[in-house]
Order: sequence, then C-alpha cells, then structure tokens
Amino acid sequence: MNKVLDTIVIGGGQAGLASGYHLRKQGLQFLILEASDQVGGSWPRYYDSLKLFSPARFSSLPGMKFPSEPNRYPHRDEVIRYLQDYSRTFQLPVMTNQRVDSITKDGEGFTITTMAGDTFRSRTIINATGSFHNPFTPAITGQEAFQGHILHSSAYRAPEPFINQRVVVVGRGNSAVQIAVELAEVSKTSLAVLRPVQLMKQKVWGQDLHFWIKVTGIDTFPFWRLGKTAPSSPSVIDLGQYKERLAAGKPDQQPMFTSFYEGGVPYESQLVRYGNAHETEEDDIERSAREAWQWSDATQKQSGRFFRRRQITMATPTACCATGCC
Repeated sequence: MNKVLDTIVIGGGQAGLASGYHLRKQGLQFLILEASDQVGGSWPRYYDSLKLFSPARFSSLPGMKFPSEPNRYPHRDEVIRYLQDYSRTFQLPVMTNQRVDSITKDGEGFTITTMAGDTFRSRTIINATGSFHNPFTPAITGQEAFQGHILHSSAYRAPEPFINQRVVVVGRGNSAVQIAVELAEVSKTSLAVLRPVQLMKQKVWGQDLHFWIKVTGIDTFPFWRLGKTAPSSPSVIDLGQYKERLAAGKPDQQPMFTSFYEGGVPYESQLVRYGNAHETEEDDIERSAREAWQWSDATQKQSGRFFRRRQITMATPTACCATGCC
C-alpha cells in the first residue's frame, strides 16, 4: 500500500476497536490489523467458562452499550458477539489474518509489514496488542524430567480433560483461582502460591465494586500528574463462591514449589515416604497430600506466611497449569 494513513492500529480486541471508534469520529484515515481470523482479539481463545469481573453496565465500549441486564456478569461468548457487533455497527476497517512482523521508522512515519506479506504506511501507530499472545511460563529446576503435562492458562479451555487427575495451578490471581475452582470439581487440585489468596468482595453495600470505583472517580483520576500509577490490588474479586470453596479445600493452597521431579512437585528437597509395606505408592502419595503443607489462621492473619507441619511432598500431579503471577 503506497498511501500513507493517519494511523495503523495493531490489534482488533476491545482496545483496538475503541481506538477505531474515536479515530472514525475524528475523520482520520486508519486501518486496524488483527492477527487472528476474526474480530475480538484474544477473547475467542479464553477458557470456556470465563465471565467478566465487571457487570454489563460497566463493560461497554464508547458509543454502544453492552446488550445485557445491567447487573449481570457477561460470559465470554457474549463479549465476543458484542465486539463483533461493535465493529460492524461503526464499520471499522479491520483486516484479519494480518500479524505484524516488523515496523520501521521512515521519513513520513512508519512502514508496517505483516506475516501475510502486506505492507502498510502510516504517520502514527497505536499498539493495542495486549499481552495474552505472549504467555510466560517460568523455567523451574527439573522441569525437563517431569513426566506430567505442563499447560499455560492461555491454552486451557475446559475441565473435562483433567477428570480424576492430580493438578497444580500456579498463581493466586483471578484467572488462577477461577480455573482452580473449576478443576477442583473434577480433580484433586491445588493452588501453588507464594502467599495465601486474598479475596475482595465483589459487592459492597449492595453495589458492585466497579460502581464505587466510578463514583469515587478513581477510574479517571490523573495519577500520572502526581508521578504515580493508578492503585491496583492483588486480591481476587469474589461474590462469595471462592471464599466458600477455598475454605473447603477445593482447591487447597500450597506454598510455591521450587523444583520438579519426574513424578510431581516436591515441597522439600528431600522426598519423605511412609514405610508401611501394605501401602501402595498411590496410597503413600495420597496420604502425603492430605497432610501436606498447611498454614494456621493465626499465622495467616498476622503475616500471611506459611508454616510447615511436616517434611513431605505434594501428591504427584498429572498436569500443571501455570497462570498469572504467584
């Protein structure tokens, strides 16, 4: 393409589409380049049960309300339909299957080349790619010897493949807890965390948390003028179901492991086995799991740290789903 556009937007998810809406209002010449084969960014690749943490009335893009009961928490598929309808409604120029391969600066702006072999030129660029396309899985000692499966949350879809397996989910954020709670319905599941999961009530005085964020103006306050970033919380937003499930140990929480062995993830450098000759290895592992690391209510309230009851190992996992941050 020889024509120099005003802007190229990289990414056709919610940020890219919202940018396109405002560019259209300004009468600018632009294109939105989307790497996948449909509008919606990463949403079509999220796990099947995903719901928004914000109710529909706080989940709209500029110019078009989210079509749902205002206080409902929309499902992933509803979000996908909404984003696609949004693109059609405002006739946004989205080109799919256009993964950007390189960007070079030239005299008039930028030259963008995609893996499809197309070239575009623009005066400015808006990066709306997000981070989902580049998942991070930390390297842990002994990982190559592990005989189970290691799966990043970006590849997780549904719990059925994990029925009756032993699963460790790494992380303590919203996605980690949501996935672990779902897996605990069909498997023995643990959360591996550096600190116990912190929960934040989804509703305060009958109103969703996002209502109070908007009323107080926190969502639009210019923290950057004070040389600061907007406050954030490591807490998991909860309507009550996560607190109940975590209290029941479904899933349980274990301190983050530091190495793999071929059959699982030990919580001590020395693997302790029970010597009862009548117990099978599976019995031994299950018994270890029941008596594995715990933390006391008093210790949790005072410092949030784990304490060790016994030097033993976690049960052998057949799958390890790494997600978010510990």
